[in-house]
Amino acid sequence: MRVTSDLFVSQLVRRVFSDGGFAAVERRGAEAAGAIFLLVRHRDGALDLYGPAAQTHSSEDGGRRFMREFLTDEAALEARLVREARFDPDFWVVEIETATPEQYVEIVEA
Repeated sequence: MRVTSDLFVSQLVRRVFSDGGFAAVERRGAEAAGAIFLLVRHRDGALDLYGPAAQTHSSEDGGRRFMREFLTDEAALEARLVREARFDPDFWVVEIETATPEQYVEIVEA
């Protein structure tokens, strides 16, 4: 059984903070099943966006998997999130500062 988006985001934020990192919910989506996007800011100013993995990458235990989306800058990020909002307005954006996002979520290759 898959945990709700609200519960997943809450535990993610707590885990990042407990490890001494920073996490913030930038956009709150649907509590039960909103898609979750993970925005990772690096200390050098670079950013990575991880979105829900395609269903072909779904895990057997119902866990959430993420795929990296290639962005070049803040403008590309903003455009991507605007497109997502038109498609599905119930998505979440969680921003974290960490060098290793795979420490907190399962990341799959495209």
